[in-house]
Amino acid sequence: MYRVLVVDDIDDNAVFLQTLLKTEGYTVETALGGWAAVRQIKACCPDVILLDVMMPDMVGYEVIDRIRNNLKLSTLPIVLLTGYGDISQNEALTMGADCLFRKPIDNKKLLDCVKKLCGQGRIASQNGRC
Repeated sequence: MYRVLVVDDIDDNAVFLQTLLKTEGYTVETALGGWAAVRQIKACCPDVILLDVMMPDMVGYEVIDRIRNNLKLSTLPIVLLTGYGDISQNEALTMGADCLFRKPIDNKKLLDCVKKLCGQGRIASQNGRC
């Protein structure tokens, strides 16, 4: 069973994504902010992270930076989620995300992306990430 960590400071957004992913068979944990995500990653050992960009305590880019600078976590797949139009797919990739989705999210495309990335995350976790 694949594990997904959903990070969003708005509880309704996190619960929606959690419900969507659980109906597809994923084990889903949520973190309501960047600092909570950083603390929770080791506890739940996710295969993929769905990460909101704009959060008051730590923006998504900072979370990505912390993950990518940790050798054990550097290969963890990250899906960046944003409601803003000021970031391009190329910018998200340059920052270390594996892909970018704009809100409102196309659920089918998101699920396809998560499915693809979960296999990559599982390989990394089996190689001692968590």
